[in-house]
Amino acid sequence: MKLIWSPETATKAYIDTVKACELSRESGVAEFVSAMAAGWNGSLIVETWSQGGIMATSIGLAIAALHSGGRHVCVVPDERSRIEYAKAMGEAGKSPEVVVGEAEEVMEGLVGIDFLVVDSRRRDFASVLRLAKLSTRGAVLVCKNASSRIASNFRWRTVFEDGSRLIVRSVFLPVGNGLDIAHVAATSGGNSGPSKAERRWIKHVDRQSGEEHVIRT
Repeated sequence: MKLIWSPETATKAYIDTVKACELSRESGVAEFVSAMAAGWNGSLIVETWSQGGIMATSIGLAIAALHSGGRHVCVVPDERSRIEYAKAMGEAGKSPEVVVGEAEEVMEGLVGIDFLVVDSRRRDFASVLRLAKLSTRGAVLVCKNASSRIASNFRWRTVFEDGSRLIVRSVFLPVGNGLDIAHVAATSGGNSGPSKAERRWIKHVDRQSGEEHVIRT
């Protein structure tokens, strides 16, 4: 069994995130990521966050989890980040699980991740990707703020250089400060990529620039 795309669920999550994040300066990223997480019916949606981070993407992922019936977990590095995150999400009416600790400590206990969002401005973002215990159904990995200097030399092939998993495809989108997205194959069952019938187009219009971005999933 592998990830199956649901355009109806993606659309619902997108619309709800637009309503929730319309005043946020990161709302374009939040809407896009929310639609992807919900559309792929993420059963374990994980993100990384640290003190001072923007909350829009977190709100979008919480909305996606409601639509997919999945579990939304946020990994934070320390107690101060946990308090700030929980307070902000509570004010938004959301209450995802929060796990405190460095990547090496916490990723071991999160097994079966099928949608993961990391902030490329964190120096440990590549380690988080490598340590993630991904679902056998496959997974979608998203690096936000991918235009940052820290991420400039990042290559997806280095994440699974041991050959443990196969990246079906990857794409960089100029949404927000850049989204670098990879689809990781399922670990069994022949051709892991989506069939022609399962492929869908996602269209996103940046409300600030007016630019239209299209990705084929």
